[in-house]
Amino acid sequence: MAKVKFGLIGAGQIAYSAADQINKHDDAEVVAATDLSAPRLAKLCEDKGIPNAHSTAEALLADSSVDAVYVAVPNKFHAPLAIQALEAGKHVILEKPFAMNTAEAEAVIAAAEKAGKVFTVGMNQRFVENHQKIKALVEAGKLGEIYHAKAFWYRRSGIPTLGTWFGNKALAGGGCLNDIGVHYLDLCLYALDAFDPVSVSGTTYTKFGNRGLGGGKWGISDKTESVFDVEDFATALIRFKSGLTVCLDATWACHMEDANRQGVLLYGTEAGADVATGKLFEQDPIREGYSIIDDVSVGIKYPAHCRFANFIEAILGREELCVKPEQALAVQKILDAVQESSRTGKEVIL
Repeated sequence: MAKVKFGLIGAGQIAYSAADQINKHDDAEVVAATDLSAPRLAKLCEDKGIPNAHSTAEALLADSSVDAVYVAVPNKFHAPLAIQALEAGKHVILEKPFAMNTAEAEAVIAAAEKAGKVFTVGMNQRFVENHQKIKALVEAGKLGEIYHAKAFWYRRSGIPTLGTWFGNKALAGGGCLNDIGVHYLDLCLYALDAFDPVSVSGTTYTKFGNRGLGGGKWGISDKTESVFDVEDFATALIRFKSGLTVCLDATWACHMEDANRQGVLLYGTEAGADVATGKLFEQDPIREGYSIIDDVSVGIKYPAHCRFANFIEAILGREELCVKPEQALAVQKILDAVQESSRTGKEVIL
């Protein structure tokens, strides 16, 4: 394979950065795209120099020049399109969240195994340099036993454009939890290599979007929805087999001082860390004081800092796939459990 040739399913805002990142790789290029909106598709193809604009996903998947596809459409269509692409013999990188539920995610994994194709969920936070540095320190045992972690993403007024599919549960499956909470939940579990949750207790709230408040500017989706029936705040406590606990908070809208705050904090017996900033916190044995180290020097595993680069290298057999399907499945199980716990008012045992 001289180059990995990509088709983009979905011409929304995120497709623009995806096209740039794919085309930046020496051994890949975007050759086709499709979207239900003809004007949106035409603009993407013109702006990014994509030669083939297909009117349907089926036409793109029948295009023999396409080796791999990036699926970035409303969440309801993630699993069906991923399965169709795999059955058509394409490698697949899927936008988060994995699926609408665990059963759908399991069906995608089964299809990937049957097709013998590379499949991943494109969790971009794993590839940020600071995040990789802390991951390396954890693997080296620098933090000792990590017994607790906090994963969070708070926005003061950041609901994706109100009136679009993001607020419709039938299309999105969930709100802030599926959109931004999943990023730092996944990053936290990746940093800790903890994908064995045993129980989840969570609560979700809808306090702003249903009143037409808290809207942000993200997205270029059409305003077609009159309903807002997803959560705009979610909180959960997750327990793992080792005894580790993780607190997860995600909000699209809430009253707070900062417009945006996000990160993962790790608490270990020998040191602590702020994954987002790459800072390490530890007792200084020499000066008998306390050290905050913000210039951590450590080797990282994915120097390209790019989910698409890793996916391409995995297809070419030159690099280990970072986001493994079974890890993405564990994250999906937690997302499902938070919603179930909130709905029932009970802890969910996994």
